Amino acid sequence: MEKMDRFGTVFLSVAYFFLLSSPRVNCSSSWIDFDYATDQQEKDRVHNLPGQPSNVNFAHYSGYVTVNKDSGRALFYWFFEAVGDPSSKPLVLWINGGPGCSSIGYGVAKEIGPFHVNPDGKTLYLNPYSWNKVANVIFLDSPIGTGFSYSNNTQDLLSNGDERTATDSLEFLKKWLERFPQYKGRDFYIVGESYAGHFVTQLVQRIVTSNIGENSINLKGFMLGNPLIDDFHGHLGVFQFMWTNGLISDETFKLLNIFCANESFEHIPPSCQKILDIATEEHGNIDEFSIFAPLCPSNVGLSNRLFKRLFSVRHVGEENDPCVDNYSTVYYNLPEVQRALHVDPAVAPSKWETCNNAVEDNWQDSAKSVLHIFRELIPSGLHIWIYSGNTDAIMPVVSTRHSIEALKLPSITPWHAWYEDGEVGGWVQGYEGLTLVTVRGAGHQVPLDKPKLALPIIKSFLSGSPMPTLSKLKDS
Repeated sequence: MEKMDRFGTVFLSVAYFFLLSSPRVNCSSSWIDFDYATDQQEKDRVHNLPGQPSNVNFAHYSGYVTVNKDSGRALFYWFFEAVGDPSSKPLVLWINGGPGCSSIGYGVAKEIGPFHVNPDGKTLYLNPYSWNKVANVIFLDSPIGTGFSYSNNTQDLLSNGDERTATDSLEFLKKWLERFPQYKGRDFYIVGESYAGHFVTQLVQRIVTSNIGENSINLKGFMLGNPLIDDFHGHLGVFQFMWTNGLISDETFKLLNIFCANESFEHIPPSCQKILDIATEEHGNIDEFSIFAPLCPSNVGLSNRLFKRLFSVRHVGEENDPCVDNYSTVYYNLPEVQRALHVDPAVAPSKWETCNNAVEDNWQDSAKSVLHIFRELIPSGLHIWIYSGNTDAIMPVVSTRHSIEALKLPSITPWHAWYEDGEVGGWVQGYEGLTLVTVRGAGHQVPLDKPKLALPIIKSFLSGSPMPTLSKLKDS
């Protein structure tokens, strides 16, 4: 026994010396810092995800973070380390909109995530334009009731709103950084699309006003895609876009401006909804999120709810496949997938959906504008970008340009084309404190419609570099 004790002591000493001399252990090209890794972090690590490709060279984690103990509100996340050396790359938080649409169902499964779902609904393929090529990315299902996020108090689902969402998201971020302390102090950015124009802007405001002391967050900037940031200018742009693209009649265009221009996107009165229904009938069964995209055959004939629905059909990669929502719905409802992602069956939704309409239908406080927050944040020196696909009828680039015009920012860089592979990718203009990038041929979800064009946007945003121009391409 004494000999065994001596052997054990020697063995542990050698092992400890090895760990100290090799603090990083390579595992699928990810890294674990033994000084930083927490038990819960390792519990959240995803192993054996069903249908995952064999050539994955990064680690990923998923699970819950409790943001309110009294009611048991918990937000679900899925985190992907960057390909290559994650310790040298920034941290990005991605949030989808709706409100009530899952960042797992959209951001991961169809847009910027590394895993996209195959038509069989059982297997995954690697997205060649994933944003974890340039950053460590957290995808957050927010608010509760969205995706796999939940509350033990069922009344919470009926009382979601802007203010509580911002409070919960900030609490999530603080606690997530405690779970993953190796990312404390890392350059941090927030990106979101659509109604996340509210979520992201309000969260950034909370971070800036509470960023004091040793636990401060190293926030460098935020970027919004086709965002709702002002109801009046948003409606003004939507109506102009539909009319100039021949989607609605002259009479309906006039009535929309009379009955809807000053209304909230989330609380539409019957007088406005009546005209919106007429507009929907006039433009027919098209995908309002990308007006030139085909519809999935299984969805043809379903009525569209203008402004009130964020269930859309899209392209996957460079191929025209408008049925990707169907594949994701099958995949994320598989019990073995939910087990691998550490979804608690006791709190899992009876049926996982890309968007939970009950969240939006019961939405409470919704700011009619967040432009005042932009005015507050721009002097802080944060890196602020907005990108916008130019075939989107839900929140078109026209709406964004009206909102930016209302900020009365001096122009720094004149309107000009940017390029990818020698072709125009879109157009860009630089303002004092803000950059607008448009994306040619993309709809409401730019990374889904034009993934190859979305990747240089996030690269330029994170690096603080201008979008590539034709002259730069020639020089290179």
